Amino acid sequence: MLGIMGGTFNPIHYGHLLMCEGIREEFNLEKIIFIPAKIPPHKDNSKIIEADDRLRMVELAIGDNPFFEASEIEMKREGSSYTVDTLRIIKEQEKNRKISLIVGADSFVQFETWRDYREIFRLAVIIVAPRPDTREDILNSYIEKFRKEFGANILKYSGKAMDYSSTEIRKRVGMGLSIKYMVPPDVERYIYKNGLYKNA
Repeated sequence: MLGIMGGTFNPIHYGHLLMCEGIREEFNLEKIIFIPAKIPPHKDNSKIIEADDRLRMVELAIGDNPFFEASEIEMKREGSSYTVDTLRIIKEQEKNRKISLIVGADSFVQFETWRDYREIFRLAVIIVAPRPDTREDILNSYIEKFRKEFGANILKYSGKAMDYSSTEIRKRVGMGLSIKYMVPPDVERYIYKNGLYKNA
């Protein structure tokens, strides 16, 4: 099964990487494709740096993991980056592979606001990762609801929620504080070399 990990990655951090490596092992995924969104529909785009920088940081972060791959699929499309459109393309390209979509619990409980979310259930297995800001009982109620109403194939990652935050990393950079051990060294160097998040 192929894993898809979409997101803003503004910036990518160890929380993303630890979670995905744990999910890869637990569910025996062949590989995980990281897909930075060009224009995330659910985010304040005024606080998001250029897509090319975010993609480059993803590439630097995952370069030493043979099971991780970065994709420009959403960078090449015009307009907002809707997950359902990306999954349609990948499903067409990977006809003989089962597709799984990795979603954080905070996003999963908002799933009904996603474009064509019912079709997403038809296109992919959903792997939900716990988050420290989402209560487990609420998460479980959504998993049960979607399974019952739409026959969704939903798997729940057993790993612990990682309390890492891209928002916190951006704030720390803006305040001149260290982000060591929050992001991979190559990502840290890229942020400082290119003057990213100075005004966060």
